[in-house]
Amino acid sequence: MKPFRLLLTVLSLGVIFSFSGCSGGGGAAESTPDKQFGMLSAKTWTASTVTLNGVDQSSTWTGFKLKISGTKGASTFSYNTTTGTRPALGPWPAGNNIGGLGTWAFGTDPVTQITRDPGAANDELPMTYTVTATTLTISFNYTGAGYAARVSNLSGNWVFNFN
Repeated sequence: MKPFRLLLTVLSLGVIFSFSGCSGGGGAAESTPDKQFGMLSAKTWTASTVTLNGVDQSSTWTGFKLKISGTKGASTFSYNTTTGTRPALGPWPAGNNIGGLGTWAFGTDPVTQITRDPGAANDELPMTYTVTATTLTISFNYTGAGYAARVSNLSGNWVFNFN
């Protein structure tokens, strides 16, 4: 009888140790938009290069910064821009150091598309982006009059590379 009790005790402990290592399934996996938002909002992005129709414009965007903020799971988020220098007019509204300049939302494909200022009649702008832990590239075709540079120099395909 003693060997049977010992065997039963050892088996019981083995079962307990086996199940105590299980995580119980965790929770639901993080959604794609939430993962992308996590990478986009992880830091304040500083422009490293800026081009318009393939021509370098970086010297007029020294210190341009973009900060994206909000809450995972929301349908719209906030962005703010700050600059060291920028042209008198540009394709981005001038921000401030306080935050809350504008809004953005994911496009049809949250891995590559965002819309800046969705629903704003003259400001809504679809953009394509790629993001990693250390880089962000935003591309868009701007045709507006510009925000506070010469209008003829604003229209075209812009690419902002951030790090």
